[in-house]
Amino acid sequence: MPTAIPLLIAHPKELIRAGLRAMLAGSPVKIVGEAGDAPSTLTLTKKHKPTVVLLDAAIPGGDAFELVTKLAKAIPATRFILLSAIDNPTYMARARAVGAANFLLMGFSQRELVTAIENAAAGKPVSGSAPFAKIAASMQPRDARAARDSGLTPRESQVLSHVALGLSNDEIARSLQISVETVKEHVQNLLRKLAVSDRTQAAVWAVQSGVV
Repeated sequence: MPTAIPLLIAHPKELIRAGLRAMLAGSPVKIVGEAGDAPSTLTLTKKHKPTVVLLDAAIPGGDAFELVTKLAKAIPATRFILLSAIDNPTYMARARAVGAANFLLMGFSQRELVTAIENAAAGKPVSGSAPFAKIAASMQPRDARAARDSGLTPRESQVLSHVALGLSNDEIARSLQISVETVKEHVQNLLRKLAVSDRTQAAVWAVQSGVV
């Protein structure tokens, strides 16, 4: 019999936690703890060291994405799946930047939830048709013609896609595993090459040109 997957649920609403418990009943998942805010999530994750954490992207008491960053450093073997009721590309991009295994929009089926947990535990990538997978793909190096025609290097194009998704310099640096100073240099270069004055204008250009 397969070993159960230890799981921690972190969501502020008891009703949602109860619903998740019901959906996971009879599955190869063992719920080892529940948390309602960021501080308790931090404490319980460190205590139980679950294989997977289901974490609300709007968890109260702290920033969910910073929480993932902190816990990933403390417990590298744990995988994180972010949950949200909001279809927000920036949330998904931030989740990808901090190394989350998946990002699920509320309304998923029991099968989708269990599969997401199993895949996260096994280190499998998200399906290419999933919204999170599409966002993650847009953050990879691309050879877009519009970017080439504007004189952007592949790395500058990649940074631009991150900017367009609303990530900060710190988040871009984590995603691309480069220094914040290098990110700033790339941003200044792409602003100059695109002849725009700020990140908002660069983001608009990126969307209109199909870079993201």
